[in-house]
Amino acid sequence: MMGAGSRNLSRLLRPLSIAVIGGGFFGTNVVRECLKMGFAGAIWPVHPSKDEVGGIVAYRSIADLPGTPDAAFIGVNRYLTVEMVEELALRGAGGAVCFASGFKESADDADGVRLNGELIDAAGDMPVIGPNCYGLINYVDGAPLWPDQHGGRRLEDGERGVAIITQSSNIAINMTMQRRGLAIAYLMTAGNQAQTGLSEIALGLIEDDRVSALGLHIEGFDSVAGFEELAARARELSKPIVAMKVGRSEQARAATVSHTASLAGSDAASEAFLKRLGVARVDTIPSFLETLKLLHAAGPLPGPRLSSMSCSGGEASVMADAAHGRAISFPPLSAAHKDAVSATLGPLVAVANPLDYHTFIWNDEPAMSAAFTAFVAGGFDLNMLVLDFPRVDRCSDTDWWPTVNAFEAALKANGATGAIVASLPENLPEDYCAGLLARGIVPLSGIAEALDAAEAAAFIGEAWRRPAHSPVGGGRLHIDIPAPATTQAICHTHQARVGSVEPKVASSQLVTPAGSQPDEAAAKAALAACGLPVPAGRAATTVEEASAAANEIGYPVAVKALGLAHKSEHGAVRLNLNDSGSVQTVAAELLRHSGQVYVERMIAGGVGELIVGVTRDPLFGPVMTVGTGGVLVELLKDSVTLLLPASRSEIEQALRGLKLFPLLDGYRGRAKADLGAAVDAVAGIAAFAVDNAAFIEELDINPLIVCAEGDGAWIADALLVTRE
Repeated sequence: MMGAGSRNLSRLLRPLSIAVIGGGFFGTNVVRECLKMGFAGAIWPVHPSKDEVGGIVAYRSIADLPGTPDAAFIGVNRYLTVEMVEELALRGAGGAVCFASGFKESADDADGVRLNGELIDAAGDMPVIGPNCYGLINYVDGAPLWPDQHGGRRLEDGERGVAIITQSSNIAINMTMQRRGLAIAYLMTAGNQAQTGLSEIALGLIEDDRVSALGLHIEGFDSVAGFEELAARARELSKPIVAMKVGRSEQARAATVSHTASLAGSDAASEAFLKRLGVARVDTIPSFLETLKLLHAAGPLPGPRLSSMSCSGGEASVMADAAHGRAISFPPLSAAHKDAVSATLGPLVAVANPLDYHTFIWNDEPAMSAAFTAFVAGGFDLNMLVLDFPRVDRCSDTDWWPTVNAFEAALKANGATGAIVASLPENLPEDYCAGLLARGIVPLSGIAEALDAAEAAAFIGEAWRRPAHSPVGGGRLHIDIPAPATTQAICHTHQARVGSVEPKVASSQLVTPAGSQPDEAAAKAALAACGLPVPAGRAATTVEEASAAANEIGYPVAVKALGLAHKSEHGAVRLNLNDSGSVQTVAAELLRHSGQVYVERMIAGGVGELIVGVTRDPLFGPVMTVGTGGVLVELLKDSVTLLLPASRSEIEQALRGLKLFPLLDGYRGRAKADLGAAVDAVAGIAAFAVDNAAFIEELDINPLIVCAEGDGAWIADALLVTRE
């Protein structure tokens, strides 16, 4: 696949002429949809025997067309599709949608794999969307290359809308049927992305001034660099992106020897990647559409502070609960603000945020305007009014409009952003949505969906205020692992803050051919050689060597059997040995299970334990997991995933986001941890992983013991797996 932005999609996306190849059910539907939407350009059906398709005169071949089409819909079988693509490319067409399936998505079909390659070769530089996709609908120009019904409407002249790309044609059709008042400018399906990937399509769409925001339904990323380019360009154009990335339930890798691989699965890496790009992520189709609506109407939010008003205490409670645990909140009112609002509502109303303004002022527009204006004056980033409209076939909505008028007046008086939130989508009809948008009010359907949208918009606003990240991925290989004939000891060169003896590591432990797992001694030697904080330690093959190592290092010490992953589970770690006799007894026992033991200085004064691990993702390169460490790491599931390289501020933010952090921060009078040293250590491990990305398959530091302020952070255990 070519790099993002390498093909010009403008003619395909905004065609003046459309060729429809194939006169069957789907090709005929494309012609009919073009006519139905009022496409103003030329429509040229192509069929070898039919005189007309969908009521339009047909041409026998592509060569017979009266001109070169800007866009083509190819609705024939997979074998003919390749031929048609080649003819279109030679003719100089602007691009093609390939409807047929049976290409690379059929991995066990030799013909499919072969045809996929032939399709790419036949297209050359001509953009091809799909195959195995429905195509696109351009609602701003009325140009549907679409073989089925859809529920969208052509936008009015000068009207803007969102662009949506999905990897599911059926989801695309369903989204066009929405009745939420969302203006859609473009809807596209990406298919199997044989040639043109989702990120490249998106880059073509956001360049249209009539596109306000972008929504992506992602099954898999076509290109890391392409998405980085897309996010950067969207930020330049102030066009926010929301993604619905599927795959949260995907199992982690089945075979692993480290804790980290079970935590940093592909979905965790995808989550970190989207966060790094400033792309908001939501999990459901309704939240996806509501977020797009908020971004379309209001753009990213400047902050996470929300307000809520309703005439029901029940609704106020539901709103408060719905915000619990989110990155957005309903902050309490200041005393002065509370007094100002109370003066408009009287003594019987308890003023709070969310606010239950009761029904004392219901249908009294001046009183409601005064109360709403006073409440919205709090400088909130988004003001919400919970309001479900009655069904007009059985009820009257007359008394609801003074509430809307009062809210509109309050927003205008304060220059504020506001949304009307219906707890049930059916209580905010589509025609009401259009009217609210025209009045500068965002109509949001569903409380959970509204808060999902607000959280996403606040995330994008915060992300855009930060400097953009550097590209993800690893760097050069620079660690030299000695071959058997040239082994040499690598000594600890890190000067520890608390002082330590340089560890002596047997040179045989440094022989780590590709695809192997060096033991802890060799792994720590490599880390220490790069200046990382490794306690003094020494490998031993006899009881006498172990005792001598302990005497040299100083007590207390830990003794571990080398060559085992998850030593604690095998009883292969003994801690706090304070004399030579204890060391000899333990070494004798462990040497019966392993040919070597590792004697290491005990780390005293630990405040907390972290896990810092790196796995190699085939798409994103080195991926780091930072979390609560120790033997219960999988049980606690307290971790954050970072793509590398990562800045110190990102690392510190990740640590502060852990459930463990209060313990590091002096919980209930306990000693505070050396946070600076922890950040230094994690940053050093990250740099080690990036610089040696070509060498490392997995790296697992568990635990990284964080001591009290001034006493550092130390790598107590290390597991390293090299790449094949």
